[in-house]
Parts: sequence; structure tokens; C-alpha cells
Amino acid sequence: MGEDYIYGVARVHARETRLLGAGDIQQLMACKTCDECLRVLTDKGWGAGDGNTSPEAMLAAEEEKTWAFLKELTQDLEPFQALLAPADYNNLKAAIKCAGTGVPPEHVFLPGGTIEPEVLLRCVQEQDFSPLPPAMAQAAEEAYRRFLNTQDGQLCDIILDRACLQAIQACGERTGGLVAEYAELVTAAADIKVAVRACRAGKNPEFIRAALVPCATLDTDALAAAACQGLEELYALLAATPYSQAAQRLKESSSAFEKWCDDQVMERIKEEKHSYESVGPLFAYVLARRSEISTVRIILSGKLNQLDDGMIRERLRDTYV
Repeated sequence: MGEDYIYGVARVHARETRLLGAGDIQQLMACKTCDECLRVLTDKGWGAGDGNTSPEAMLAAEEEKTWAFLKELTQDLEPFQALLAPADYNNLKAAIKCAGTGVPPEHVFLPGGTIEPEVLLRCVQEQDFSPLPPAMAQAAEEAYRRFLNTQDGQLCDIILDRACLQAIQACGERTGGLVAEYAELVTAAADIKVAVRACRAGKNPEFIRAALVPCATLDTDALAAAACQGLEELYALLAATPYSQAAQRLKESSSAFEKWCDDQVMERIKEEKHSYESVGPLFAYVLARRSEISTVRIILSGKLNQLDDGMIRERLRDTYV
């Protein structure tokens, strides 16, 4: 297994030198406008090279480059289902809501999944989910049936969000190592966000338990019970878990919590820089690129909306290099 990755890992480690570092981020922050940032990024090789320098086009091109490079390194994308599943399930949500309401599916699908959105839409319209993976097909059938009966988009989202997290967990269990750790953190973070939102909305215990996905580092029954008692009880519960710092960030804001989660992932994937015999460095590279693109998106958005630099810096993620 290790020998299968040695060549790919060596190329990844060489490519890591092109990632934006702290100095590059400072250079972007020193730009006065979004257009100035885009010129700096173009000089660094960002974008598709087709003259389209809009922020979204540039970021989409970088995402495409990441996966194109990965596919040069390995034909086995199974370990990366943990990263690809969210796009597929998001597109499945969109397909169900479009088919269930008769709204044309315009600008609702995300790129980057493993299943063509047109296939998902056809499965829903024909109510034939057999072309989908078994677990996804089962969730899709249930979500569509519930949506037709209730027109409750939130219930549809809960069913498919839960199935997505279970797919991520299953990928982690099959792959192990970094992928398993990533899957655990993603699931726990999602459970915490669900619990906080449900607490604020005054949801009942049955609703909360149905939305949570069991994971190794959180007692979801205790989490649901605490969420029904109030935010202070919920924060107190989290303080006694590996997510005590997350509770502090939640008290600040949801964006502070999201940043904490992303920085935890970054801290872990940095350990893969010295590994050469597993899929871990490849997985870490994709995560590093995603974090880099997210950081650039935050800066571009901030410059475009003329936000104070201090506000932008508060949202910036840690860099990989």
C-alpha cells in the first residue's frame, strides 16, 4: 500500500512549496482593492489563464486545478469521498426540492461531486434511485417522500445531512488515519452546530436526536439533553469534552467556531508533511488547498465589501506553509 503512494506523495510535497504562505497573505492584505488582489493572484499563477479574473471564476479554477492534479497522482478516489460527499448530497437536496416544487434547476447545483446533477435530478423525477449508491438511494427516497408529504425543506435537509455525515464517517472507517480523524471532527462539529441551532430555536429532544449523528468523541444523547435545557448547559457539557475551546468560540460567534474547526484540521494535516507511505499527504494537500482558497475568498470578499482589515484578519485561517 505504501509503495503505491510514494511517487504521488513526492509530487505533492514538491507542489506544497507553491501554496500561499504567511508572506503571501500579508501581501494580499496590503492590497487596497479586490481588483488589486486579483492582479497579485494572477501573477502567482492563479486562475484559468483565460482572461476571466472575476473572484468566483478564479476560485473555481483553483478548485478544478486541485482535483485535476490529484487525478494525475491516483486513480483511487475512494479515500476522498469524505471530501466529495457534501457536494453530492447538496445537489441531491437541490434536485429533490426542484422536482418537488416544479422550480427549474437553475444555478442550484454545486460543482465537484462524483455524481452528475442531471443524474440526481432524473432519479428524483422518475422516483428511481437505483443508480445511486445504496445508502444514498435509501436516504434520497426517504427525503423525497417526506418532502412530498410535508413540503418541509428543513426535514429534507436533516435526512440528507445526516446521510452525508454517515457517508463521511464510513469513508473514514474504511481508510483510517488522517481521513478517519477528519471524519470524526467534521461529524462532531456538525453535531455541535445542530445542537446550538436547535437550542436557540427551542426544538424538542426528538427533533434534536434525529438530527445528530453518533460519533466517538461526543455523547449525542447528552448533547441533545443539554440543548433542550439551554445554551449555558450546552456550553458546560462541551467544556468537559475535547471541544472545550469550541464552546468558547461559539460564545464569540458562529464564524469564530468555523475558524476554530478549520484551524484544528490545519494543525492535524501539517503532520503529514513528513509522511511518504500513505494517502494522508494527498488528502492533506487537498485540504490545504481548500483552506487556501477559503482564505483567499475571505480576503477578496472583505476587500470587495470594503471591510476593515481587522475584521478580515479575524476570519483568516491558518496557513499550511
